[in-house]
Amino acid sequence: MPADLFDKVSKFTYAREAQKIGVYPFFQPLTNSEGVTATFNGHEVIMLGSNNYLGLTTHPKVRAAAMEAIRVFGTSCTGSRFLNGTLELHLELERRLAKFMNTEAALTFTTGYQVNVGVISSLVSKGDYVIIDKEDHASIVDGCLMAFGEMKRFSHNDVSSLETVLSRLPAEAGKLVVVDGVYSMGGDIAPLPEIVPICKKYGARIMVDDAHGIGVTGPGGRGTAAHFNMLDQVDLIMGTFSKSFASVGGYIAGKADVLHYIQHHARSLMFSASLPPANAATVLTCLDLLESDPGMVTRLWDNANYMRAKFRELGLNIGGSNTPIIPVIIGDDLRTVLAWRALADGGVYVNPVLPPGVPPHLSLLRTSYTATHTFEHLDRAAKIFADVGERLDLFTAKNAQSDTQTINAG
Repeated sequence: MPADLFDKVSKFTYAREAQKIGVYPFFQPLTNSEGVTATFNGHEVIMLGSNNYLGLTTHPKVRAAAMEAIRVFGTSCTGSRFLNGTLELHLELERRLAKFMNTEAALTFTTGYQVNVGVISSLVSKGDYVIIDKEDHASIVDGCLMAFGEMKRFSHNDVSSLETVLSRLPAEAGKLVVVDGVYSMGGDIAPLPEIVPICKKYGARIMVDDAHGIGVTGPGGRGTAAHFNMLDQVDLIMGTFSKSFASVGGYIAGKADVLHYIQHHARSLMFSASLPPANAATVLTCLDLLESDPGMVTRLWDNANYMRAKFRELGLNIGGSNTPIIPVIIGDDLRTVLAWRALADGGVYVNPVLPPGVPPHLSLLRTSYTATHTFEHLDRAAKIFADVGERLDLFTAKNAQSDTQTINAG
């Protein structure tokens, strides 16, 4: 009897089982979100689960810009950038992004996922190699799988492991090294001052996925390469609009001739509808606000450092975080989900992350912070964490150890 493709459907049961007992943490609807707070299950929660790092999603000027773009351009371009979907608004945004990033050019995509998929698959051809950190984002991995070249991986933030991989590749082969600037689960930063010289030594180009670095790290929020004063030493920088820029979409910044090639070969750009006008206008306004008030980046870091100290005082295991992404590592899957539910019921919304988003036995609660949180918000959240931690025994020596094992998604 032939196999049925849908046999796997009947075997997928854990999600419905979790739903039945009230501990299913995914696809949860939120209402009345105001950036730092939201409504969940009918009560207010402090939002520690979003990537709204600069708190601009509800800024009056951002909202006004989106509405004005809809009034002028409508809701969609109904076509790809390649054909009828390019507006002068898109070109203006790309010029502004290139200036912001101090690069020759920038190219926008409709989602950040499409940036990584399109850039990697268009550049890495048969006979080439793409070398990635084992904790790189899933979109990077998918871009590698779609490319015709060969993917290699090195241990997380381990420069000696990277050199070992590069040293074993043919000297005549094209090579692209891709790392996250800020890792989305562990909240740690790629050591670019050590990575870049190794790439140059072996003739490899380097691309930095700075989805969680733009608007967060570096002078004026210009990202991880700017943080290390290495903007001129990184070949490609990817960023998204769905975090600090309060919108949706993404971009790649770099040399004009390289982006011209990508523009004509990246299938995720050429065969997808272009960024809607309201989203492009939103990003332009966020750039205006960030450039006029770079102090919002300082406020973001003040809040993150304040909460990091609170968590350490409580004895929670926050790993090696040194950014506004602060994981609370619990380890056990069920205890992690129970902690998520207890925190949500108590008034704090965080993100539970389970394998394969993290390695086995390193399940965690991902928390992140915005420039618009107040210390009052954070004090209330810390008190709720303390109460939940006491009830669920999250402060034991086992859970509070300084666990530096890798924990990021990818």
